[in-house]
Amino acid sequence: MTTIDHPIFDESVRFIRSRLHCPELDKLEVQVLERLIHTTGDFGIQDYLTFSPNACQLGVAALQAGAPILTDTFMAAAAVNPMASRTMQSSVHCILDWAPKKGHSGLTRTALGIESAWTDLSKNFNNESSPIILFGSAPKALEVLLGLIANGALSPSLIIGMPVGFISVLESKMLLSQMDLPQIRIDGNRGGAAMAAATVNALLRASWNIKQTNKKLSAE
Repeated sequence: MTTIDHPIFDESVRFIRSRLHCPELDKLEVQVLERLIHTTGDFGIQDYLTFSPNACQLGVAALQAGAPILTDTFMAAAAVNPMASRTMQSSVHCILDWAPKKGHSGLTRTALGIESAWTDLSKNFNNESSPIILFGSAPKALEVLLGLIANGALSPSLIIGMPVGFISVLESKMLLSQMDLPQIRIDGNRGGAAMAAATVNALLRASWNIKQTNKKLSAE
């Protein structure tokens, strides 16, 4: 099978696997955890990582159905774009493309842009390919999205909830944890664009590997 990974990455994953013990996680969840450990250099991140039931499977299915990816920062979009291009050719968008030039009313630009971004993207996709959305830096925008969903907006195929920091971060993650939505979270104050992007990149890699395996089987 054609590989999309650098040999050094493969060696790093083998090192991580040799020291990782997580029998409670399924194969896809382990792949996400491995990618997060590789990104952070921190085996302790396992203690803060939470998956809703079948979250990874739903994310992979959405990517295979053509779901777009929506990020909360340009940094996260830049980290996802190369993997998306090499694998599923998923379109990658940033909430800030819909945001006003300046924040107002005590809200961040991302929080102000999420409603327009979600309305525009989700209206073109059905429930099977509704966007995957990741948060690494914008807890207020996550809260706004959850409010939209509570009021009847389309639910994402998957929410990657990993905003980092101290202001509104714990509150936004708690609110997410209380909603019946497909989600992958880093609980506590940890998170960030790199971790959120690493999570979706792990799912993109898994989607691509499944696609290649199916293609090989159909050719036999």
